Amino acid sequence: MIELGLVGKPNTGKSTFFNAATLASVPVANYPFTTIEPNVGVAHVRGRCPCAEFGVRCNPRNSACAGGVRYIPVRIIDVAGLVRGAHQGKGLGNRFLDSLRMASALLHVVDAAGSTDENGRPCPPGSHDPLEDLAFLEEEIDLWLCGILERGWKKFARAVELRGEDLAEELSKRLSGLGITEEQVSLALQRAPFDPSRPLELARELRRLSKPIMVVANKADLGPAAENVERMRAAGYTVVPVSSEAELLLRRAAERGLVSYRPGDPAFQVLKPEALTPEQARALEAVRKYMERWGSTGVQECLDTAVYRFLGLIAVYPVEDENKLTDKDGNVLPDAFLVPKGTTARQLAYRIHTELGESFLYAIDARTKRRVGEEYRLKDGDVISIVAAKGR
Repeated sequence: MIELGLVGKPNTGKSTFFNAATLASVPVANYPFTTIEPNVGVAHVRGRCPCAEFGVRCNPRNSACAGGVRYIPVRIIDVAGLVRGAHQGKGLGNRFLDSLRMASALLHVVDAAGSTDENGRPCPPGSHDPLEDLAFLEEEIDLWLCGILERGWKKFARAVELRGEDLAEELSKRLSGLGITEEQVSLALQRAPFDPSRPLELARELRRLSKPIMVVANKADLGPAAENVERMRAAGYTVVPVSSEAELLLRRAAERGLVSYRPGDPAFQVLKPEALTPEQARALEAVRKYMERWGSTGVQECLDTAVYRFLGLIAVYPVEDENKLTDKDGNVLPDAFLVPKGTTARQLAYRIHTELGESFLYAIDARTKRRVGEEYRLKDGDVISIVAAKGR
């Protein structure tokens, strides 16, 4: 399952975002280091379910469908807050950084209102510049990666040169525990040519390629946030304005049947106004105004942007019977897989089961009913049946 890392300095609202995205219940408080051990949960990204197009009623196994929107699971990890010097073990730095090893993308939760200082302590809104938080987090991760590269770096580089080995291949083996691929290492080496005396430049490119960072502009409902969102975007960052508290309120109200709301919707409907207390009614009205201003609470948009835009993944729907769109148990459109753009039919077969990939014969596009070969490149929303030599 794809893993997203939730990062940022203490007290920016990471745990509230985590709760809103996963409906988990973790400690939330207005002081640094509320999160000590990483919280791991399951969130979902949206995809267009083929059920409406095919006129069938689906019964998913590994995901969920609501009104023709498929919610596909991803793992999200909320780690301890990062402080300056974390790569040297300050704060909870070592624990924080080690938790990010296999994250495919990072969601940097920033206090867009500038109401917490660099150490996560409350301060007057607008008195801290969130752009400083963006720079220091990138620097800490770069230095952490650089420290890993520097361990035995000269000896490693000399051995590769003497044996005439492929640098990218050997380096990717060394970094495999960080979820860094050989392709990413090769591209990083092109952008930052190998120089044993300057590993930081290579570390920076490896971070950009293997741990892309998008900005979660939390607390966007507070005064100075709108201006800071535009400043961060002008600096070249991908920024999504977010009110984690608004999303959490709506999802809990929906669970209780008070409102009709699906994650990512641009609005909500109050179902039981008579059941609301005056305080709840005022809170929901504030959320409504926020959504009218920004288009949504932003939480779902963050997840979708990270998976589809940053990681370049697509959603595909494997079935065993291309006519009934079912698996062997009769489940209609049972699974949704997130795979990289460019994934072939045979690679999908291996994702489903090794034996299916090894005995692959061809695949069938359920829309056209045409056979496609092993090199067929899957498209977003494809419904595909794999035909193998040993059964189907």
